[in-house]
Amino acid sequence: MPPSPTLCRTDPEALAALQREHGRALFGFLLGLCNGDAQRAEDLVQETLVRAWQHPEVLESPHASMRPWLFTVGRRLAIDARRARLSRPQEVEPEGLDQTPAPRDGVSRSVTAIDVRRAVGSLGPEHREVLMQVYFRDRSVAEAAEELGIPAGTVKSRTHYALRALRKGLQGYGYGLGA
Repeated sequence: MPPSPTLCRTDPEALAALQREHGRALFGFLLGLCNGDAQRAEDLVQETLVRAWQHPEVLESPHASMRPWLFTVGRRLAIDARRARLSRPQEVEPEGLDQTPAPRDGVSRSVTAIDVRRAVGSLGPEHREVLMQVYFRDRSVAEAAEELGIPAGTVKSRTHYALRALRKGLQGYGYGLGA
């Protein structure tokens, strides 16, 4: 049913009629776009109707139905709302802040990295090569053995002795470098 050409922007009945005629279908459509969030869908329906109120020329158009225009506006509003939510950091409740980890001290991490580098550098070349393969390049014992051209048992024993030496050199850190 086309809207009456006498409807004006400030006519509350025009908006109420629009809502009665298309509100339920628009809500269902927007509910799907909002992944079932009824509150968000209701807000988008209201915002869509506000847009219709702000553009009285649309209400006075000769189209047979306002539904395509309303669905297009509602869809665009849903897309804009989603983009806005994704561009903002997620809101956290005050209770959640108590459970967040304390920020890490960059200086402390740098000092630790220097100490670890020195400890690894103090190892003999055979032990250092094995650690580089197994831990820093994330290779299996078999892959490290093939890369280094040594038996797998040798890789295991060198890894054991290298970790033991690192544990002694890094005693104050309490890292789990294996037993």
